[in-house]
Amino acid sequence: MTAPPRIRYAPPDFSATALVTAPAARTVVCEADGVLPEGFFATTNLPSYVKGEDGRWTMPREPRMDGCLVRDGDGTWWVREGRRVRRGDAVVVGHAEDGSEGVLVHARGFEPPEGVGGDFHFMSSQVSREKPIDYQHLARMLVDERRRGGYVVWVTGPALVHSRARDNLVWFLRHGFVQALLAGNAVAAHDIEAAVVGTTLGMTSAGAPTEGGHSAHMRAINAVRRAGSIAAAVQSGLIPSGIMHACVIEEVPFVLCGSIRDDGPLPDVITDAVAAQDAMRAHTIKATMAVMVATALHSIAVGNMLPAYYEHPEDGIMELPTICVDASEFLVSKLKDRGTHQAVGVVTNAQDFMSILRAAVEEEVA
Repeated sequence: MTAPPRIRYAPPDFSATALVTAPAARTVVCEADGVLPEGFFATTNLPSYVKGEDGRWTMPREPRMDGCLVRDGDGTWWVREGRRVRRGDAVVVGHAEDGSEGVLVHARGFEPPEGVGGDFHFMSSQVSREKPIDYQHLARMLVDERRRGGYVVWVTGPALVHSRARDNLVWFLRHGFVQALLAGNAVAAHDIEAAVVGTTLGMTSAGAPTEGGHSAHMRAINAVRRAGSIAAAVQSGLIPSGIMHACVIEEVPFVLCGSIRDDGPLPDVITDAVAAQDAMRAHTIKATMAVMVATALHSIAVGNMLPAYYEHPEDGIMELPTICVDASEFLVSKLKDRGTHQAVGVVTNAQDFMSILRAAVEEEVA
């Protein structure tokens, strides 16, 4: 089976009179740290361009939605979260997205050619449990990302651990298909519980409860806290297997973000929400693909940090495939409604998705 035609990016026509005669973007200097000027331009996750005083249209670096446009001392444009802007920074003001105020949001750059259809086309899929899942296409995407040194960010929830999909994620980690893992305390805690105690949330692999099982994850967390870190627990042999073990051994970076409901938490969990955002953002700015499995809050959080595109050094502007997997159509629809237009919904459970995808990837690389 051959992959559907890849949608090529069509850049704006900068020779158009409206863009040639458009003024340079206007900036206003911030008067205080973390306080943007009135009328600041709010960024989207779509391909965007800013016109400088020299008349050139350039794309800002580190794009994302819900940011602002800042010009540094070298004249380079950056997308920055408002809280990171400092007094004296030059921030773009204006509201127009059509270029008439020096900022152009190119929303139609990835529209498919006439007559091209398919489930996995950028910003065109609808969410439905009745749509077929082209696992072979997903497998080819992952294999291609690995071949050309892409940066695939995986975002996972604890259901992946409970549903016996844990071993499959370990396989992807060990075979180079994961460049960063973004999750919460629960994913690591229950994965470590499985490695140390043999249960997840006190359940056996068959889903049967165990005596005193309600405290198993707390005992696992305490053991890691005694060791000092997840890496130290792996090196000491306390954690002999599992997702976190594979991350440490394969040197795959992970970011564990805390929440108010966390038990423990594990010593590696970032409990400061702003620090957690920064740690996650360090990976989303490098992403060339994202796979989100069974996690509502993390999927939406990461989706808000992801641009809908990235710039490849050889192939230029490319779509950033974002695959969101959940047993409920609601989550994927909510992710799209929150602005992650490029998300492709896969409505199925984590266990089926991970096992079928692994089989498809194994077949692709065989």
